[in-house]
Amino acid sequence: MGAEDEAVGYEQARRLLDTANAAGIDRRELWLHYFSIGGDVSEFELDAYLHHSMQLPRLQRDLLAHAANELLAERKPSEAPYASDLQETADSAAAEDEDATGRSSIRDSDVMDHEEAERPDEED
Repeated sequence: MGAEDEAVGYEQARRLLDTANAAGIDRRELWLHYFSIGGDVSEFELDAYLHHSMQLPRLQRDLLAHAANELLAERKPSEAPYASDLQETADSAAAEDEDATGRSSIRDSDVMDHEEAERPDEED
C-alpha cells in the first residue's frame, strides 16, 4: 500500500467514523451490514481501522463505505413537503378511495346548500 493510498485510507476511516457517529450507527451494526454484503474483516479489525491502528485494502474500505451509505439511506429523514406534494397525495388517496368503494368521497363542493335542498324540482 502506497503512501497516497494510506492517506486516503486514513481519511476514509476518519470520515466513516464521523458519519456513523453522527447518524447513530454503532460499530457492531456497521460491521454486521458490511459482513452481510461480502466484507471479510473481523469486527476487531474494523475497530482497529476506524481508530487508525490498521489499514484495510481499498476494496474493504469501499465495502465499509457502501454498508454505511445503505444504513444511512434507511435512516434518511423525510423531506418537508411542498403544498403540491400534499395535494397530489390527497388527490391520489381520494381516487384510491373511490376505486375501493365504488363511491367518490364527498367534498364541500358536492354538498347542496340548505336552500337548494328545500326547493322542489321544477317541472317543465
